[in-house]
Amino acid sequence: MTFQGFRRTDDLWDIEGRLVDTKDQPFDIQGDLRMPGDAVHDISVRVTIDHRMNVLDVAVCADATPFPGTCAAQMPDYREVVGLNLFKGFVKEVKNRYGGTQGCTHVSELLMAMPTAAFQAFAGQVKHEDRVDGNQVPFHLDRCHALSLDSDVVQRSYPRWYRAQKDGQEGTLPVTS
Repeated sequence: MTFQGFRRTDDLWDIEGRLVDTKDQPFDIQGDLRMPGDAVHDISVRVTIDHRMNVLDVAVCADATPFPGTCAAQMPDYREVVGLNLFKGFVKEVKNRYGGTQGCTHVSELLMAMPTAAFQAFAGQVKHEDRVDGNQVPFHLDRCHALSLDSDVVQRSYPRWYRAQKDGQEGTLPVTS
């Protein structure tokens, strides 16, 4: 699986994910012999987002699947994610809408990785002021151990948002109105 992010000339972003699965030996899928290096899966997903991580568009492409004519023909309408926000319940919604036999496992996996891919694409590319109200904690803080609000990294790099850990308590986000 690979992901890339591209800032467009209209200031929107395209985040693209691709899953390519090949084998190092001949692979028989119900009489469809794939030779070494031939794709068993070659599936791509592109989401278009704004600077607030709102999904404005989505496109799915299945160039290779193990069951041609079945997988691609039975793809659900992944455009249902348009209008969702990558950082506000997106993964849960993808699981709810496309979990189990309701969707393609691989497309869903690519979609569920989009928040991380978008986060990395945005790193250093979009000023904090463009993303949130000045009173909101930056979206990347408190999402991993290194950037927890009580960490040394936040204390050094984001002192405004640093929250010292109280004895036996985890750091908490400040209340904003």
